[in-house]
Amino acid sequence: MERPLSPADRAWLRMERPDNLMVITGVLAFDAPFDRARLRALVAERLTYFPRFRQTVVNDRWCDDPRFDLEAHLLFETLPEPADRATVRRRIGELLGQPLDPTRPLWRMHVLENPRDGRTLLVARLHHCLADGFALLHVMLSLTDDRPDAPIERELSVAREQPGLVWRRMVGDALGMMWRGATRVRETPAVELLARGGEVARDLLRLATLPTQPRSLLRGPLSHDKRAAWSKPVPVEAVRAVAKRHGATINDVLLGAVAGALRSYLLARGEDVSGFDLRTVVPFNLRKPEEMDELGNRFGLVFVDLPVGEGDPIRRIERVRDRMRALKRSPEPFVLWRLVQLAGAGPVALESLVVRILGAKATAVMTNVPGPREPRFLAGNRIQTIMFWVPQSGRVGLGVSIFSYAGEVRLGVAVDAALVPDPERVLEAFEEELRGLAAR
Repeated sequence: MERPLSPADRAWLRMERPDNLMVITGVLAFDAPFDRARLRALVAERLTYFPRFRQTVVNDRWCDDPRFDLEAHLLFETLPEPADRATVRRRIGELLGQPLDPTRPLWRMHVLENPRDGRTLLVARLHHCLADGFALLHVMLSLTDDRPDAPIERELSVAREQPGLVWRRMVGDALGMMWRGATRVRETPAVELLARGGEVARDLLRLATLPTQPRSLLRGPLSHDKRAAWSKPVPVEAVRAVAKRHGATINDVLLGAVAGALRSYLLARGEDVSGFDLRTVVPFNLRKPEEMDELGNRFGLVFVDLPVGEGDPIRRIERVRDRMRALKRSPEPFVLWRLVQLAGAGPVALESLVVRILGAKATAVMTNVPGPREPRFLAGNRIQTIMFWVPQSGRVGLGVSIFSYAGEVRLGVAVDAALVPDPERVLEAFEEELRGLAAR
């Protein structure tokens, strides 16, 4: 069934550039290879239940793909020797730089099999115009079960009857807490958006007058060479203990540690970070938990300044804590949500202006999403690790992701190699930062 793209979905489709693809990438790690037939059956049953995964975009409309073939979207490959961690990271980096075929549904899954030990990675790549990261994470988790021998149709039938139930069961009230305090923002037709020119003008003025980020090693021309890496797991309870000691949240501690890691990395490369606040763009979910089955883009954006110039680790946490408290009372998520809608509803020139302004105001895109609290299984295999990255629009080349799963939290970095050729150094600094905080 044909359906027009929403203004927000159209905006993310048109933002794509050859050196900065608008594709969300997720990585799920397993200790054993898949039963390929079972995995194909599961993806065919559960993923293509969502019509958008069988559709392509034609003239800004979602249209059923008459030649849809699952084999073109679920691909198996064997990692080349030596099939080590560097090989894995290099292959994921290659995938991050590969555009999706615009003549087919805009998603693809690569199953990377290690011939030495049987370990397997599932790399899911989904275009941002399908949905935002919050909804796509829900889609990916709908492929999983709470036990290895669950029937393929069992959990999905529950999800169909009670939308959002499986999501809430997996992540508890975390997503609801992210939504509380936000007013629902509806899709606004282009005509109404244009009629509200005064509000839009104020939004643009507020954004335009925000100080531009200074030059640094993390800002500059982009290339087609991408890199991705993720940290070792850190127990959530260890982070919670640090947060409790300093009257902060787990999120405050993690963001403070990210600020410390970037500080260490820049100092090691000879950068002067005195007084430097690194501004990140952070997506803010605007759905209720029961609305997570709905695809499309429905999220706001906020700017979060990381105190990279602050030398004291505790003071970094306190400054992040104070800024996050202020943001919770701010209308900023809705300002930027409205601008993205306007960009998609208006001419390409207006969208380019919005993207250019956003790119000048931020150095990185950062996400912090709570995942399942208990272990999950996909096609009979236990998921050992989950990590994902959202794209960086415009000229922003650094993506930072924090994701918690089964009592552990990891930091992931996806970056343009022209800016950060060695993201592993950032992760090592992050791990050292958390160890130092725990020791204090």
